[in-house]
Amino acid sequence: MIVIYTDGGCSGNPGPGGWAFVVSEKGEIKEYRSGGDKDTTNNKMELTAVINALKYAQSIGENDVTILTDSQYVKNGITQWIFSWKRNGWRTSGKAPVKNMDYWVELDALNNAMNVDWQWVKGHAGILGNEECDRLVRMETAKYL
Repeated sequence: MIVIYTDGGCSGNPGPGGWAFVVSEKGEIKEYRSGGDKDTTNNKMELTAVINALKYAQSIGENDVTILTDSQYVKNGITQWIFSWKRNGWRTSGKAPVKNMDYWVELDALNNAMNVDWQWVKGHAGILGNEECDRLVRMETAKYL
């Protein structure tokens, strides 16, 4: 079992942004990765963070993962909304195309290939892994300002 915190954000929406994940072991940060984009959205960066986190877990042979995200969009999207999106041909209940569908398709494939426990954590609440992700996201975003 591996525990990974994720975060994403941008300055302006759309605008320059960053994503990050940190691997936590017994309350200590053991590994991290981050990146960014000069023109993106908050939701794309949140999705990029969890996609990269799950790819990292796979790369080290870990299939049991707890993802802690401060994004309700990601948590609810992958644990609730995605089932009706797929049933409706990747359309929302309002018949509009699902935004960021390519990200969701990739995340869905990773999620289905692994045993992922999705948990929401409150952002900016002093939680070490989440705070470190937020710091990395701001650092990555600043590279494009």
